[in-house]
Amino acid sequence: MPATPSPPGRAPGRLGPALGAAGAVLALWYLLARSGAVAPGLLPTPGQTAAALADSARSGILAADLGASLVRAGQGFALGALVGSALGFATGYLPGLSAAVTPVVSFLRPVPAIALVPLATAWFGIGETAKRLLIAYAVLLAVWLYVHDGVSRVPVSHLRAARALGAPLHRRFTEVLLPAAAPALLAALRYGASVALLALVAAELGGADSGLAYRLQVDGQFLRVDRMFAGLLVLGLLGVAVDLVLAAIGRRFVHWSTS
Repeated sequence: MPATPSPPGRAPGRLGPALGAAGAVLALWYLLARSGAVAPGLLPTPGQTAAALADSARSGILAADLGASLVRAGQGFALGALVGSALGFATGYLPGLSAAVTPVVSFLRPVPAIALVPLATAWFGIGETAKRLLIAYAVLLAVWLYVHDGVSRVPVSHLRAARALGAPLHRRFTEVLLPAAAPALLAALRYGASVALLALVAAELGGADSGLAYRLQVDGQFLRVDRMFAGLLVLGLLGVAVDLVLAAIGRRFVHWSTS
């Protein structure tokens, strides 16, 4: 499982190595594109990719596609994270419910969202409902796994002590269970966000008229490789940005966790 977010003091020290690695990748990319090892037109240089990205931004296509994808991914992520977290807390806290739910989730987890695209299209059509439910499905399974594991690892003695002291159920949840499972919850959300982007690509490739993955498909049909690389770059940067935001939230509110 991905590591839980790190304390505030560790983040700045990672910036230098990250920038160095990015620079090395860009240099290797440029050299490979200029070496002639790849057929002309199939591997644009970083500069050509940046030019294609700038062109998409100027035309308004990038903003429209990015907005459509963010709405789909955001709504699907919110639904999947909410249901997955609630179910994870319930199954982690109640062994009987866990025994009933875990086999079902274990059966569904190996079934990727992309395999459900035809079925979702048949049930809900090619509209937004199918796409958001596919994303929610993928996120729910990912979040449930982390939260269930985190809650089930909370020492039973802590909960028994709170009960013995007369704490009602809602206080045992907010003052014992939730703080103890918070690092796992945050890790679940970070992983769920990356899964949401993967499911977004599958959903948009299954039928859409806008979005980052839809644009990749259109550019691929016309062999606009520079624009395809620009789209992949945007998807990658979007994933990094979302993870950085969630990591910052973790350092602010779940500061007792370590990586």
